[in-house]
Amino acid sequence: MGDIIALVLPFFGLILIGYVSGRVTRQPAEALGWLNFFVIYIALPSLFFKLVSRTPIEELTRIDFIVASLAATYAIFLLVFLIGRLVRGNTIADCTIQALAGAYGNIGYMGPGLALLAFGEAAAVPVALIFCFENAAHFIAAPALMAFAGGDERPRSRVALDVAKKIAYHPFIIATAIGFLAAGFQFEPPLALQRLIDYLAQAAAPCALFAMGVTLALRPLKRIPAEIGYIVPIKLLLHPLLVYVVLGLVGNFDPLWIFTAVLLASLPTATNVFVIGQQYGVWQERASATILITTVLSVLSVSALLYAITNGILPPDLFP
Repeated sequence: MGDIIALVLPFFGLILIGYVSGRVTRQPAEALGWLNFFVIYIALPSLFFKLVSRTPIEELTRIDFIVASLAATYAIFLLVFLIGRLVRGNTIADCTIQALAGAYGNIGYMGPGLALLAFGEAAAVPVALIFCFENAAHFIAAPALMAFAGGDERPRSRVALDVAKKIAYHPFIIATAIGFLAAGFQFEPPLALQRLIDYLAQAAAPCALFAMGVTLALRPLKRIPAEIGYIVPIKLLLHPLLVYVVLGLVGNFDPLWIFTAVLLASLPTATNVFVIGQQYGVWQERASATILITTVLSVLSVSALLYAITNGILPPDLFP
């Protein structure tokens, strides 16, 4: 247990420090602008490039792993969407944001730092693959469903073009793609450039977690949605369980890849869900509440998962 506390305390401690800083100093949200820019456009892309570029190219083309992970995540998306639509009677637009809240984990800000701390640099490839393909899927699903719901009145060709741009121009995806090329050509950056990339990569997790804590502090809990009752257990418990089962059924993956995918699935709702809700004017305050509540509860659920993994309670192969 001491090892788990030593692992998660610094990680969630950075979020707490950011949260307390945001509550105490009461700086405006705009004050985070440059830090967010540094994290999203410089530090995290440097981390993804560094780790992917050092990976053998054959490990970067595991289509079976990508498909299995996406299938599990979008089964969760569909489940939450159908509960909202058929049981709760919510609109398609509301159900879309709710489904994202249940399936879209904080794999950008929290994922790389926690996975690398828990499993080492060998976790870099599954993290990069899951991040790129899941984000691409989310960037497609949200505007497509919003357009179908009538929440996006732009021509469909314009929506499709914007989706393609979001995917193609996302800094994490660009950095990962360049990392793929570097791995394929076995490119080694010059020493000075490599040291710069290393410095930036080392700053990624601390800055991202601090910024996340501040962001949570600037979005106080105003309204607790009734949907929290099923979204929270689905996101924090059912999502990682389903990923674990599906990857075990599909086939022979490295245990570290399975545990990394399960860990990423166990993360709380991504802050991007609030951003998407805000973009379309749908479920904004409730999305913010979901992010805050899942983040707080994930301290316990993620710690329990890591304890189960590191102590051999969770077998690496569910179907040996």
